[in-house]
Amino acid sequence: MAEYLASIFGTEKDKVNCSFYFKIGACRHGDRCSRIHNKPTFSQTCLLQNLYVNPQNSAKSADGSHLVANVSDEEMQEHYDNFFEDVFVECEDKYGEIEEMNVCDNLGDHLVGNVYIKFRREEDAEKAVSNLNNRWFGGRPVYAELSPVTDFREACCRQYEMGECTRSGFCNFMHLKPISRELRRYLYSRRKGGKGRSRSRSKSRGRERKRRSRSRERRSRSKERRKGGRDEKSRDGRSGRY
Repeated sequence: MAEYLASIFGTEKDKVNCSFYFKIGACRHGDRCSRIHNKPTFSQTCLLQNLYVNPQNSAKSADGSHLVANVSDEEMQEHYDNFFEDVFVECEDKYGEIEEMNVCDNLGDHLVGNVYIKFRREEDAEKAVSNLNNRWFGGRPVYAELSPVTDFREACCRQYEMGECTRSGFCNFMHLKPISRELRRYLYSRRKGGKGRSRSRSKSRGRERKRRSRSRERRSRSKERRKGGRDEKSRDGRSGRY
């Protein structure tokens, strides 16, 4: 009997312990769940609840429905990369080596903006939870706890990874938001090449040059259109083609 109970622990056959909490570290029923949420006393993984605020999802109308913010895909990725870098670098520098960090792109209250940080050592995760619960981020208090999740392959939505999830952002499995390849290379090369300056700061001048270049191109096109209009007027004394 004991072997059977151990074999079904945390699975859907387990009628006592919540399988969703065991796999994902979060449950849509929260404290009202009819099954037990076994919070770990030690784990490699630290959960920062609802930490990431997605600008595309944060705007809401008066009736509580979501409004899509006017943010381009490029701006959205830059905003997310900067957030990811800030959290990853500070946590690794202060608490210890990070094996994996994931951010949920779900919309359900129990998963939205959740940040899962898997440290190499359990002691580092415990230290992070203890310290981060006294911290604020983006004007909001940080809520940190140890999470039972260590295998994210089991926690992720496979249909979402294949582009086939029909539940959209309200799926109860993790929809992980990817970072750019450039940021991934930077974060994991820090260990080999030492802790250099921030990728965000090193890229700021390049982004400014790109913005100025685009601005000059727009002004140039505008001048050409105005010049073309004047040329047409000079040909027949009125606007339009001759």
